[in-house]
Order: sequence, then structure tokens, then C-alpha cells
Amino acid sequence: MRPAGSPHRPLHCVSIAWAVAFLVLVGAAFPASAQDVHPPVTHADVERWMTELSNWGRWGKDDQLGALHLITAQKRKEAAALVREGIAVSCARDAEKKPAPDNGSPFVHEMIINENTGKSPFFTDRISVVFHGLVHTHLDAPCHMSRGGMMYNGVPRSEVTKEGAPRLSVIGAKQGIFTRAVLLDIARSQGVDSLTPGAPIYPADLDACLEKEGVKVEPGDAILIRTGRWKRRDEQGPWTGGFAGLHASCGPWLHAHDIAVLGTDAAADVIPARVDGEAMPIHQLTLVAMGMWILDACDFEAVAAQAEKSHRWEFLLTASPLAVPGATGSPINPIATF
Repeated sequence: MRPAGSPHRPLHCVSIAWAVAFLVLVGAAFPASAQDVHPPVTHADVERWMTELSNWGRWGKDDQLGALHLITAQKRKEAAALVREGIAVSCARDAEKKPAPDNGSPFVHEMIINENTGKSPFFTDRISVVFHGLVHTHLDAPCHMSRGGMMYNGVPRSEVTKEGAPRLSVIGAKQGIFTRAVLLDIARSQGVDSLTPGAPIYPADLDACLEKEGVKVEPGDAILIRTGRWKRRDEQGPWTGGFAGLHASCGPWLHAHDIAVLGTDAAADVIPARVDGEAMPIHQLTLVAMGMWILDACDFEAVAAQAEKSHRWEFLLTASPLAVPGATGSPINPIATF
């Protein structure tokens, strides 16, 4: 069985509806550049890659973990050996509680204050968040997206109800992610503080960055792509429009390197996608075809500074999602330990 081909239809979710509307708006503002020197990628190419890059059945017909299988016991031991200095750095953005052009669903934090508060030694609060989107650091589970009515490994999207996803949910990562990570600081590699919004990252850019950092990617790794998005946002304020990210042509590169987890500081995909008929082809190729989990909206500014200081761009990455059966993902705080 292959991932059937048709324009993707995201799971029913308020945040996804907002994101799709956002992509439609920015698509007109950032048309595919006629000046790109890279060969154009078409909708037909993405359709073909959905089959050629597919991991469906690779780990069995009932598999729900996808590329997390690449993080073996041996891989975890090798990752643990990367801890040499004992320095831990968060890769999460502090919760964004205020509406902004890029934040249609602010994090909600409510203190529970009532007539009994003064009589108790405790304080209590409530939090809630529609975490999918561009600002809240989160993990995407394979059930987050579908294509042609199917999710990863041929699971029908019709299985997903208001009660959640019975298969492919974030509960599959309950034991946590514990693996070697490589920070690909694309902004540093290209000699800028941050990439221009809407700038595509191509496979050649990934290779050039790895060569400059003197590191190689290995099967089962998490790769973390820094565009400098948060540095730009902190200095210039939030914006609407394009976001730098991976071009669809990076799909074969990710598959060839057997990446387990893809992390970026925006939405993984370059926005807009620069592929007619496709909104988020990297999400489609990773989540649906490869079963590769995604860390979205990470903040890599602190880890980039530590990598520069330690002069190494490989380290242990740990991340544990909330154990919510049926959930399409989870807010998360990934930790890099040097």
C-alpha cells in the first residue's frame, strides 16, 4: 500500500484551520521565485516521493512508531556518551501568552484565585493551549497529518474522531526521545544572524552546513535546523508572511540519512512551499510517508550559543511529551545536554 495522492487534508483542529488560512494568505505574497537556481519541484514530484520515500511496512503492518524505531538501545547508549560537560540547554520557547501576528492561539495560564485561597498554603493554576502552529514548541505525532485519506502506514484518517486518534498518537512517544542530535545552524553557515523570511533551505545548504561544522549525520539522529527565526522576532517583532524552512527537495535527503526526528525553529517547511499544489510538503513527506516525528517552533538560540562555545554541534537530545492517549502531539521542552 502507498500513501494515496491528492492534496493533503489536515486533521480537524482549530489551530490547523488557522494555519491553512495563514498559508493561503502568504502564498500570494511569496510566489515561487523564478530566480531560484535549483531545479523546480512539482506536485508530481511530491506525489512520487510519497511512494519512493515511504516507510510503510518497514517495521511491520501494525507499526505506529515510525522512524522512532531508528533510536535503538545502542543508539541511546552512544547518545549518552556525548554528555561530557554536563551542561543542559532548553530548546523550548517560553510560553507565548499574548496574541501576535504569528500567534493566533495564545497559551492560556489562569491562576485559580477564590475565597478559599487565603485559607490554603497552596496556589493553583490552570493551563491550556492549542499548541499546533508557529509559536508554541511542540511535538507532532504521525497522526497529525494525512494525505489522500490515509495517515502513516496506511491508517485511515477516518479513524480520528473527537475522542482522538486510536493509532499513531503521541502516546507512542511516552517513553521519551533520547538520541544524538545535530544542530544545523544554517544561519551561521550562511554568515547571517537569521535567514530572510520565506527563504528555502535546500539539500546543498544542509551539506554545506554539516561540512562547516565538521559533523556527519547518522541513522537515528535528530537534526535541529536553526534559521534564526526567534532572534529576528525578538529584535524586530513578530510578522506575518513567509518563514524560512526546508524546501520539499530536502525530503529525499532526510530519508537517505534515516533521520528519526526533525526539529526546526518555525514550521519545518519553508512558507510558502514554492511547490504549486502543495502547502506543507515536508510535513507530508515526514509524518505521512516516513513516519518521522517533528519538533516544531523550537528556540535554538541558546543551544546555538552553547554549541559555538563548546565548538561541537552534536549532543544528547531528550524530550518527553505529555502522555495523552489519542493526541496529535504535545507541548514539549526538548533538552540538549553537552
